[in-house]
Amino acid sequence: MWRSVKCYYLFESEGSKKGRETFYTFMAGPLRPQIVLFGSSIIQMSFDNGGWGAILANLYARKADIILRGYSGWNSRRALEVLDEIFPKDACVQPSLVIVYFGGNDSIDPHPSGLGPHVPLEEYVENMRKIANHIKSLSDHIRLIFLSSPPINEEQIRRKLSATQSGRSNESCGIYANALMELCEEMNLKAINLWSAIQTREDWLDVSFTDGVHLSAEGSKVVVKEILRVLREADWKTSLHWMSMPTEYAEDSPYYPPTPDGTKTINVSHIFSRRCLQWDV
Repeated sequence: MWRSVKCYYLFESEGSKKGRETFYTFMAGPLRPQIVLFGSSIIQMSFDNGGWGAILANLYARKADIILRGYSGWNSRRALEVLDEIFPKDACVQPSLVIVYFGGNDSIDPHPSGLGPHVPLEEYVENMRKIANHIKSLSDHIRLIFLSSPPINEEQIRRKLSATQSGRSNESCGIYANALMELCEEMNLKAINLWSAIQTREDWLDVSFTDGVHLSAEGSKVVVKEILRVLREADWKTSLHWMSMPTEYAEDSPYYPPTPDGTKTINVSHIFSRRCLQWDV
């Protein structure tokens, strides 16, 4: 089934005047709720190494589309430059949930050249406020979850990453994480302190990362559990927890596998694997 949706896009014409042109896009239907993951490399790489984005995509199969908008190396400044392009206000479909992560790159020490990803703490907080306000303005029904900077393993970074990654410290990540949590409390936004959550495990330094910065499968498990906890506890009018959302095409079908006695079929649309059910505990 295909659905034609009328959309618009902005284009640059000669003389740098922005114009508006109509086009038609075709998308696979039915149209599902959209969950957008927006951020830097923790987002872009969330489908690697048993990543948390891939786990979410598996859980939300036949329920919602997980849309990846991850950009390695980005800080909150770079995100603001293109925020209107990634989340246009006149989009024909707005997401149901946006999960946002920036902070790890912002927290890197400033480089003497003035180049690099560092963003001063106060500016970082205001940038995240602007991102939140923009996304909230897209729709009355949109929901937000912010992820703080996770911790890092400084020794692992020294062993595995190049000199371009110098200037990172776990202490600085914690400072930026706490600042984001305070902002989200002020704005009444859902937020997850990954810096604290990952460090609750005694062996977190050994199992949480692939290179000291980016998350391993074990680190991703913490992210998934924390996101599902927030979704389960949220008092939103429409729940976005995967177990509460309807399954697409969940009706019985004569084409499903028959029961041993052949009197009916088994509706496999309601069957979840053990790998899925483990996340609901």
